[in-house]
Amino acid sequence: MSLMIKELRNSCGMTQREFAESYGIPMSTLRKWEQGEASPAPYVVTLIASTLPSVNSALREIRVGKKKYYYDKLKKIIYDSKGNGIKVSEDLDGIKENNLEIYTEDLFGSFYEAQDRFNRDCRLDREEDIIWSR
Repeated sequence: MSLMIKELRNSCGMTQREFAESYGIPMSTLRKWEQGEASPAPYVVTLIASTLPSVNSALREIRVGKKKYYYDKLKKIIYDSKGNGIKVSEDLDGIKENNLEIYTEDLFGSFYEAQDRFNRDCRLDREEDIIWSR
């Protein structure tokens, strides 16, 4: 099982640090898995493998500069390299590649902005005596 994790990581061309950050795995845990000192649960390997285009042929890679996104046609979800997924209702077949890159970048840009606002608001809520009203 530990070799499987290393093979999955190598198949996507990531360093241990990149892989660990992408999947939220502590570096020490990933090292133990790869060195055979511990083994991940089988479902963890399956979940990671299902997000890799080299393993899951249903995933279509969308490159935007150096960034990579993956479209799962069966689930109609676009994933970023951090594992965030956004469900879309449109089928992406027939969308011009250049336009798809722009649409995807815009989609995730909006997502990251909303995520930042959410995190900021939660921090403020803990730090300040604020009651929001609608």
